[in-house]
Amino acid sequence: MPIHSPWLIVVWCLAAYLLGSLATAIFVSRALRLPDPRRAGSNNPGATNVLRLGGKKAAALTLLGDLLKGLLPVLAARLVGFPAWGFALVALATFLGHLYPLYFRFRGGKGVATTLGILLALSPYLGLASLAVWLLVFAASRVSSLAALVATLSTPIFAWFLLPQESLRLLVIVLALWVLWRHRSNIRRLLGGKEAALRKS
Repeated sequence: MPIHSPWLIVVWCLAAYLLGSLATAIFVSRALRLPDPRRAGSNNPGATNVLRLGGKKAAALTLLGDLLKGLLPVLAARLVGFPAWGFALVALATFLGHLYPLYFRFRGGKGVATTLGILLALSPYLGLASLAVWLLVFAASRVSSLAALVATLSTPIFAWFLLPQESLRLLVIVLALWVLWRHRSNIRRLLGGKEAALRKS
């Protein structure tokens, strides 16, 4: 039976925001004694920058942590019986926590991995479709930001066919637009032919 208690949903959203505020890239970098990703490389606390600063292990840990931040609170909200609009709000709260973390002066990442976790919680098929696009574009270009942008643009199209609830389709559009906005500097570099590719190793 769906849970419609507004107070419970508000509390869950607050907890999701606080969880999203745990900046995995910063914790991983501190644990492995790497440079602060907010002040080195691209100055973005995300898996791609951590990869450049500390290698594949650090990047994998960052990616996993950011993905789980999106996956777990939304999946739990679904399992306890929140309505679609309820776990859509939970998803938005954890996403905003990642982008604007309370514990780190509201300077967070760009939201790609956390969005993937949210998509997997909403629909495994949706998440896997978005991931497949990212992998294909990255394999062809070796440019992480380009892969993220193409995957982000394709996700609302997939959501139209895979998510029956209007509130969840709207959520995916909002997330996609926000991720695109966070990548505006990458878009400028891509248009200018200045975006760096990741080297094979």
